Amino acid sequence: MTIFLIIAAAVIFAGAVAIVIFNHLKLKKTFDSLENFLNQAIEGKFTAGCFDETRVSRLEAKLEEYLSSSSISAQNVKNEKDKLKELISDISHQTKTPIANLVLYSELLEGSELTDEQKSNVAAVRTQTEKLRFLIDSLVKLSRLESGIISLEKKETEMFPILQNVIEQVREKAAAKGLDLILKETSAVATIDSKWTQEAIFNIADNAVKYTDKGSITISATEFDMFVRVDISDTGKGIPEEDLPKIFGRFYRGSSTKSEEGVGIGLHLAREIISGQGGYIKASSTPGKGSTFSVFLPK
Repeated sequence: MTIFLIIAAAVIFAGAVAIVIFNHLKLKKTFDSLENFLNQAIEGKFTAGCFDETRVSRLEAKLEEYLSSSSISAQNVKNEKDKLKELISDISHQTKTPIANLVLYSELLEGSELTDEQKSNVAAVRTQTEKLRFLIDSLVKLSRLESGIISLEKKETEMFPILQNVIEQVREKAAAKGLDLILKETSAVATIDSKWTQEAIFNIADNAVKYTDKGSITISATEFDMFVRVDISDTGKGIPEEDLPKIFGRFYRGSSTKSEEGVGIGLHLAREIISGQGGYIKASSTPGKGSTFSVFLPK
């Protein structure tokens, strides 16, 4: 009797061990299968398997269906981005020649013998053409940024050469209005995309020149532990308090700027560029005395 009990116990124990091993191997097979699906999804490769009607197989089938649809969606997004990139490129390319021709013919007309009224009309055509060129260029840049076609490549960059370039870009306009340009020396270094950051700061400085009739434009950079602050200050007409929260909106133009040429996209583009690098912009102003735009850039 005792031997029979021992044998029975041994058989039961062996059976239990076999069941544990079998379940372990089955579970391992399931995990291996799921891991293989995920690896294929990460690599963008997929092969459909053969499934039976077990619960695990149904789960595997559902997972394959989900990953397949995700893979298709990702490919569709890529295709749409490629189409958008091509469309933006076409718009940029196809509008350059007619706009350049409008500017050229305007210049030729300005050199002709015209009445005062005709000269005024030609000047208006040229001004509006330049406005259109700026608008299209800005919209193309903005679309490329927002759609991810252009990625901002950040690296440690000295700020002073960038600010010098901005000063040179606005010098002619400032000189025509008799404005002083002041650039304070700095050794500040920020982690930025230099080309696009220069574009953003130029847009702000260009606005400062546009809305300042007398006095000066001052650009400086101050280095802190976590960021670099670039200040663009002017002695212009200033911004009403109720307009300050809205000035970075796309195409927004405040009541005090309606009479000036502009399209209301420069500050919006500047904010998109700076925020895309982990920075931000603040504005403060006193109507009648001037404004200061502070650009905070990551170290």
